[in-house]
This record gives sequence, C-alpha cells and structure tokens, in this order.
Amino acid sequence: MESGEYRPGLDGVVAAETRISYLDVDHEEIVVRGYNLLDLIARKTYVDVLGLLLRKRLPDEGERRALEDELQAAEVPPAVWEILAKLPASMHAMDRLRTAVSALAGFDPEADRPDPAQEEAKGVRIVAQVATVVANLARVAQGREPVRGEPGLGFAANFLYMITGRRPDAAEARAFDQALVAYSEHEMPNSTFTARVIASTLSDVYGALTGAVASLKGPLHGGANEAVAHMLLAAGDEDGLERLIREKLAQGERIMGFGHRVYMRKFDPRALMLKETLGRLVEAKGDPEARLWLAMCQRGEDVMRAEKGLFPNLDYYAAPIYYALGIPIELYTPIFFAARTAGLVAHIVEQHAENRLFRPRVRYLGPRGLKV
Repeated sequence: MESGEYRPGLDGVVAAETRISYLDVDHEEIVVRGYNLLDLIARKTYVDVLGLLLRKRLPDEGERRALEDELQAAEVPPAVWEILAKLPASMHAMDRLRTAVSALAGFDPEADRPDPAQEEAKGVRIVAQVATVVANLARVAQGREPVRGEPGLGFAANFLYMITGRRPDAAEARAFDQALVAYSEHEMPNSTFTARVIASTLSDVYGALTGAVASLKGPLHGGANEAVAHMLLAAGDEDGLERLIREKLAQGERIMGFGHRVYMRKFDPRALMLKETLGRLVEAKGDPEARLWLAMCQRGEDVMRAEKGLFPNLDYYAAPIYYALGIPIELYTPIFFAARTAGLVAHIVEQHAENRLFRPRVRYLGPRGLKV
C-alpha cells in the first residue's frame, strides 16, 4: 500500500480518539471530560481535576478529602533519593526527573503489567510521588535531605511549601493551584503523543511517563517557561524587554512564550486566565518586582501582537507567577510535568484500554537501485 499524504510534524493529523480532552479552537474552549478548562481553573482545585482526569468525574467533598489523604500518604522510596543524590548536580533538572520517574518503576511490583484498572488506581500515588520528587530536585542536588509536606496543607500548598520551605499564604497557594490546573491536560501535545506511542507497545506507565519527561524538556514544548523567565531577567524592565524582543525579531529568532501550533493566531485561553491570576497575585503581595514583571509581560505582549500578530501562550504568564512565588527557575519545567502527570496517566490508561500500535509510514527521499 502506498504511503498517504505527507503532513510535516503530523500537522492536522488525527492520531487518536479520546474521551479526555479536546482543543475546540473555533469556540475558543479547552474541553476536559466535558468541562471547560477555564471554569475548572476558576472554580475548582487541582485535586478536583485530578479526580476528574483519573476517575472520570469531579469528586464530591468526601471524595476530595480522600484524594488529599491518598496524595499525602504516598511516599517516594528512599532508594530513589539515593539515586538522585548520586547524579551530577550539573545535570538539567528534567534529566534528573527522568531518571527518578524511571527508577520509581523498580519499586512497583505491578509495574510491568499494562493494566488500565491498576494504572488508574495507582495514578494518584504516581502524581504525588512525581510532585514530591520535583519539589526536592534542587535540595537533593545540593546534598540536602528531601522534605515532605505538612499535614493539614492541601496538595498545591504542600507542593509549594516543599519547594520554597515556607508555608504559602492563601493568595500564593491559590495562584499556584490555578497554574497546576492550567497545565494539567491539553489534548495531544508532543509529550502526550510520546506517552501514547510508548504505551501503544504495551510498555508500562512508568516507561511512557519517562518518555514524556524527555519530550517535555525541549524548549519548543515544556522548556519555554524557563526561557521566558530568563528573557525577563535579561531585559530588566519594560523598555529593556521591548528592545530585546525587537533585536531577536530582527535576527530572525523565536520569542519564547508566543504562538502555539493549535491556536496559531489566537490567544491561548489558559494564558488569558493566568494573566488574571498574576494580576491578583501582584495585588495581594504588593511586591514591586512582581508588579514590574506584570508590566513587562504586558509590554512584550503588545509588541508581539503589533509586530508578528502573535499572542502569548500559557508559559508566558506561568513564568512570572512562579517567579513571584519564589520558585527556582530550574524547577519551572519539572513543575509543568508534575502538573501534567495526571493528564498523561489518563491518556496512558485510555491507550491501554483501547490500544492500537502506532506505526506510521514515511515518504522516502533517498536513492534506489544502488549496487553493492
């Protein structure tokens, strides 16, 4: 059979049927199991969305408390911390995270069984383990002992506490929670496709997640939020950012935090929501530096819209939120993965439940008929 139409980057190709999420660009809506993601960001918590993704419905109050208890009870095996401690501190945080996710498989006696029911049941534990690892990546690299969350704090507040070492106030915890929800699920980006391709071979959930970490590290996917933070730091102020953006555009360089393969010339709805989150956080904290970053982001947004007709994506406003919360820049992309773990596990479970091996064809451009 001849190969079909060539679509570079699989642009526009429908590769899977799913009941998890859909980017409805025409109606500017991100659908997550029937709900608008923006409504979930505004009215629910990450734990609610975790229940929706892994257990297919929003939890009631009792179920939410049970999920919080499950998350609090999950432990990272001591040997995983020992493995991380032996890695060079110079390794990128995503490389260390990739190693940790792979190592977690060794402590799950059912790891080699790609069973959807088991994977769904263990999904909450995996989400908690990944978040705990991410929160402690910098500490362990510095030779310090990992920390656990505090009883009584919710998942998002505990995650932030483990990262910064201080209990967040209500405004900080809510801003971080909303960022986690915004990153939790987004249909079929590269890392989700990678996870589903790996899962389609009947590889286990840890193998699929390990591949997703490697995919998410790239600056054209998850690494963009780090690049945005470094750009804002290098610029220093609003005029500096405008100068920097114009210089990069003149040299034909990509401006991280703008544009999206699916949204194209439209505003990423999640970015619009997190822009509002950043504004509320700035007002609550009264931090002059956070206020400056908000003003810088607005200037950059105005320049890019006028010069290129491009709008911010989620990473553009997530970066200043994380910075205002005191999160080290090296953890921005790992936090993206920690938040997305819920969506990834949901996709892996769905792939295993209704599996078909991914096996595309190619358009061959090389020579033929050569003689040995």
